[in-house]
Amino acid sequence: MTAPIRVLGLSGSLRRQSLNTALLRAAAELAPAGVTVEIVDLAGLPFYNQDIDGADAPAAAIDLRARLKAADAVLLASPEYNYSIAPVLKNALDWASRPYGQSVLDGKPAALLGVGGGMGTSRAQYHLRQVGVFLNMHIINKPEIFVVNAPGKFDDAGRLVDEPTRALVAQQLTALRDWTRLLQAGRAATSAQAAE
Repeated sequence: MTAPIRVLGLSGSLRRQSLNTALLRAAAELAPAGVTVEIVDLAGLPFYNQDIDGADAPAAAIDLRARLKAADAVLLASPEYNYSIAPVLKNALDWASRPYGQSVLDGKPAALLGVGGGMGTSRAQYHLRQVGVFLNMHIINKPEIFVVNAPGKFDDAGRLVDEPTRALVAQQLTALRDWTRLLQAGRAATSAQAAE
């Protein structure tokens, strides 16, 4: 039996009625068999400061690192602020990647999605891809999810109701599951060869 894939979802928006967080909830609802999506609340995470890292790291940072380390993959939802990544999400990635050489994101499979204006967070996602290169994250290429005209795609309770978008989210979670399993198999084969 194949082990389930645990995906950790991070939203770059702290707004109570955030559509990016709602998109993560839709991902949790639409995840294929063998995949669970847990969403982390980043509201209590302070800005990264090396002076309070290490033994003095805040509990929220320690918890985030532990959850990311235990996760098999990551799902990042970001609004686009000034053509770039929301600072809440960038801050979470900064905490997760430090101290240097101890990143819990190294080699982690990931997928990106977002709800935004006319370009649906495409510029923010491209910047996230650049950050992911340095962090050695393995971000899937397709399908890309840039949700535009958002008010008509979510109901008053914040549930994603647009069927084409729901289908795309389900496809992305399936692709992330398959990509994660492929990377896990590669790591297992490498470990087995090293042990011979």
